[in-house]
Amino acid sequence: MSRRSLHIMVSVLLGLALPVFAADKVEPVRMGSGLMTFDTVPGWGLGEDGKSLIGPTHGGVVIDKAGNIYTSANMGVFVFSPEGKIVRRFLGPKYSNIHDVEIRQEGDDEFIYGARNANAEGIKFHSVTGDIVLKLPFPQESGLKLKRFSPTAITVAPNGDIVLSDGYASNYIFKFDKTGKYLMHFGSKGNGLKQFNTAHGMTLDTRYDPPRLLVCDRNHQPKGRLLHYSLDGKFIDVVVTGLGMPTSVAVQGDYVSVPDLHGRLVILDKSNTIISVLGHNVNPKTRVNFGVRQENWIEGVFSGTHGSYWDKDGNLYVQDWNVSGRLMKLVRVK
Repeated sequence: MSRRSLHIMVSVLLGLALPVFAADKVEPVRMGSGLMTFDTVPGWGLGEDGKSLIGPTHGGVVIDKAGNIYTSANMGVFVFSPEGKIVRRFLGPKYSNIHDVEIRQEGDDEFIYGARNANAEGIKFHSVTGDIVLKLPFPQESGLKLKRFSPTAITVAPNGDIVLSDGYASNYIFKFDKTGKYLMHFGSKGNGLKQFNTAHGMTLDTRYDPPRLLVCDRNHQPKGRLLHYSLDGKFIDVVVTGLGMPTSVAVQGDYVSVPDLHGRLVILDKSNTIISVLGHNVNPKTRVNFGVRQENWIEGVFSGTHGSYWDKDGNLYVQDWNVSGRLMKLVRVK
């Protein structure tokens, strides 16, 4: 039996969408429910040969005011048009290993903020020129003695203060002013109510006034959860628990998209209730799995969702943690 035939047979037996083959015409897959129903866009962002253009992915996604989509991959940052064509790239050691990205308009310019886990720093660079204007190494002024500094998430307060989570090491969350001056830190590692067991993802939750931090406590036991903290580091509440391994959060209006490393993306409404589940992977062998190569991708099924972002029309762009580099466009069904 050929490998192709075997893939098809296994997919049918498991009730999954069929694998993607280069010679096939792949149809969109509908996912989600109610207001949050989406169609996939097969082949979006791939090269003319049908191959991924970005290499291994372990990063995030943001969108600029022109509608261009930025995704961070191991090699650097790749910028796509809404149609899935490469607009520009920021490659090399200065831009590699950006685990999380945030975008912010400042005056007439837009800047990308990145948390570089493997390079022990946060950075800020111009979204068009790539000029790096700020670096945030471990703040010695904090007085902490850390064996390791491995930032996983970054976000920016309305006044320009920068918040950087050391999610792969100490689980402290550090706050700097807009010039990079250390201000404070909060949190600690553990499974207590106010502790973090991998403070993996974070954003500014603009559904509230004043805005607050929305933090992914990815490895909290027994289940992953989201937490609210004030911008001054004060615990507010548990937002939702019982999740798998929430990796990041993106807010648009009253809604939050939450990629889960278990191969799905959940959407919360203003009451923080799950109202839709996208791309759910029922196969335990291919979820939380970096090694699912492109020839084994299944349209409409995720293997380890890691980043997401909304465009102005409510469409979603989703990145898998993936050896081949997977970035998907999901079009909102009106």
